[in-house]
Amino acid sequence: MIILDNVSKSYSSGQPALNNISLHIKQGEFVFIVGNSGSGKSTLIKLLLKELEPTEGTITVNGIELRRLKRKNIPKYRRKIGVVFQDFRLLKDRNVYENIAFAQRIIQTPTREIKKQVPRMLSLVGLAEKYKSNPKQLSGGEQQRVALARALVNKPELLLADEPTGNLDPKNSWEIMKLLEQINKQGTTVLVVTHNREIVDAMQKRVVTMQKGIIVSDEEKGGYIYED
Repeated sequence: MIILDNVSKSYSSGQPALNNISLHIKQGEFVFIVGNSGSGKSTLIKLLLKELEPTEGTITVNGIELRRLKRKNIPKYRRKIGVVFQDFRLLKDRNVYENIAFAQRIIQTPTREIKKQVPRMLSLVGLAEKYKSNPKQLSGGEQQRVALARALVNKPELLLADEPTGNLDPKNSWEIMKLLEQINKQGTTVLVVTHNREIVDAMQKRVVTMQKGIIVSDEEKGGYIYED
């Protein structure tokens, strides 16, 4: 599913953001990426989305070597990846239904299919009755669930969640993580970047710990070992 071989990423100044890392993630895995600020977690996500190019090494996702991926084919590649961010990134001028439908309209999904898929996703995240609501009328937890539904509506093979509970209280954080676990059990590979020590320790998933651009630990059922 994801193969990074000897990947480095350097910016114009300072220490490399990633320094010769190798990481293999199998189809259907649930993996936490943890580490302090500046450890390289966000750079890793941007490389997987092909927002950045590696300075050295190769990245392969679903059999596609990203360095060889032509610019015109990047949107098609990204359609197979769902992304959830800490700050939700919902469209404020559209209601919940339209926020999710937007992801399908981008890939020209027929309207009749959108009418089936959007309610299905809203039911999955427990917001079937909120489809007419504007994002500003929702709690933080509800907004993140809408963002999750939007990320999943196109049936991605890979879900990247970048600090998905960063703006949520403990109760809502656990609800989001339970949804991610449920999605993973349905076959989607899930990669979660987080600082939430309690969740990482409790869920006992694979934990990859980064520090100053390198992987310092990779445990099949690990915990949060690094202190900020």
